[in-house]
Order: sequence, then C-alpha cells, then structure tokens
Amino acid sequence: MDRRKLTIIVVTLSAILLVGQLSGVRAFVDSRGQAAVGQYAFELFGSSSDDNALLLKIKEEAVKRKVEPINAVNDRVWKAIPGYNGLEVDVDQTYQRALALKKGSESTDWNVDEIPFVYRELPAKVGLDQLGALPIYRGNPNKKMVSFMINVAWGNEYIIPMLDTLDAAKVKATFFLDGSWLKKNPELAKEIQKRGHQMENHAYSHPNMSQLSESRAILEISKTKDLLKETLGVDNKWFAPPSGDFNQKTVQIAAGQGLRTVLWTLDTVDWMNPSPESVVAKISKRVEAGSLILMHPTKASKEALKGMIDAVQRKGLKLGTVEETLSPSRIAKP
Repeated sequence: MDRRKLTIIVVTLSAILLVGQLSGVRAFVDSRGQAAVGQYAFELFGSSSDDNALLLKIKEEAVKRKVEPINAVNDRVWKAIPGYNGLEVDVDQTYQRALALKKGSESTDWNVDEIPFVYRELPAKVGLDQLGALPIYRGNPNKKMVSFMINVAWGNEYIIPMLDTLDAAKVKATFFLDGSWLKKNPELAKEIQKRGHQMENHAYSHPNMSQLSESRAILEISKTKDLLKETLGVDNKWFAPPSGDFNQKTVQIAAGQGLRTVLWTLDTVDWMNPSPESVVAKISKRVEAGSLILMHPTKASKEALKGMIDAVQRKGLKLGTVEETLSPSRIAKP
C-alpha cells in the first residue's frame, strides 16, 4: 500500500470519528469497535486484489483456528474447576503485519504458513468468582500445567536443597507457610521468596480447621495473612488447610478474607518417609494436566524432587505456581 493511500485511510478514520461526535456514526464505531473500523477502512482502500485475497485467506484461517473458551464448573467430584480462556485470530492486526512483511516483496502468493498470525485470548463467561465459595483440588484439564504445593511447618534442613533443585530445573513452586513457622523463620522465608516462589497461607498453628470455633478459625487465617504482608510484603490469595482438614464453614471464612481454599490432586505422603523411587513412580503414573502435587520439606521429597520434575516434564506438562495453574490464562499462544 503506497503512502498516498495510507494517508487516505488515516484521514478517513479521523473524519469518521469527528463526524461521529455529531451524528449516528459514533454508534457505529462503538458497536463495531476501533479495531473493526480499522479493518473496514483497509477493506475499502486495499491497494490491490492481491491484498483483498490475503484478507480473505486470513478470515478463512481465523474461523479454522478459533478455540472456544471453557467455563469454570462446580464438578460433583472435584468441586470448583477453573475455566480456560479460548483463542482467536486478530484479523486486523494479522492483516496489517502481513502487509508490512509484503512491502518490498515481489511475491503476491501467500502460503498460510507465511502469514504472521496475531492472536488474542477469549475469556470464559464463567470464572471461579461466579461459582461462589468452593474448595479447589485441581486446575482445568485442558491446561497442560502442573504445580508443586509445598506446605511448610517444619523441615528447615531440607528447604535449601529443595530450592536448589527447583532452581536448577528453572521451576517455580507455591509454598504454603504455617504462620508460627514464618514468625520464627523470617530469613528462611525471605530466601524462598527471593528464589521467585509463590508464598501463601497454611493457617497459624497447624490446627484441624473443621474443629475450630468461627472466631478461632478467622484468627488462624488472618494472623498468617497479616504476617505474610508484614514480613514478605505478600498479598495473600490462597489458603491451604493444614492436614487437608476443613468444612464448608472454613471455605466461607477464607473467602470472607479474600482467599480461595485450595487442596491437592496428588499427595506424595512424604511425611510417612516413603522411598524416593516410590514417590517418583506414583507421580509419574498419576500426574496429568491440572494436577496439584502436595509435598513438605522432608527427606523423601528432597530426594524425589528431581525425579518428580522429570516425570512431569516427560508427559509434556509445564510446571508453574498454583496461581498460574489455576488461572484461566492460556500457557502459550501458537
């Protein structure tokens, strides 16, 4: 497209917006959106039939490449399962990039593989917020991501070796901290945070949450939430009940403090001191997209950690934090 025609497009768009302030054209712009108006202008002033053929090819491919979003659901077994965003081609941006690449080229025939497709995510209509206060045990099975949940109330001697293993594999985990542990070990907590891991809430004194009075349950969560903020500057979003013990009241109390209650899909049961080989074999056999894998700073998990990482990655799954795994955002665009 030559400079003269580009000037025409810019002037036309400006005129549409200016006149639209005094007429019904503004409603047209609002109804179609700025990107759509831009595309409309390119369709009107395309520099050649070749450009029009390119635009048509992009539109045809856009239909084929569209991925519909998946809503969050309240599953009978797994309770709250997060949604997963869809994906669509941004036709206007793709067209403009393709034209820019074409400039100076003698070729007029476009192979689909040569088109620089630009994508945008399509949000699901139903997210976790719409499901209410429900526990979460797993991510969306369509999102090929897995998380390590490391609950910390003891086991200091194993934390640095586990951090080193995670660092070597470039993996980030989510550490759920017991508040009394955090109060006694602020420097070790800061070291975990410095390594880039997510820091969340594991109550204050490792109680069975379902057996507490409402006021005590509120205090167990709020005390650790405040400590996370004061000690680490963390805005706490997730709560992992100690020993997995909770009831619906626990979930509602956590929600009242802005926290989602999260449990696990797979348990290493490392506190029973299993062999590292058995832990790796279990994870290798059962892990799947969306799995949340529970462990603690223990000898078993320290020695099995590299093997667990390898087992997850061999299945083509990416390791991320709990926040990342349970987010509806897509892992990567094609």
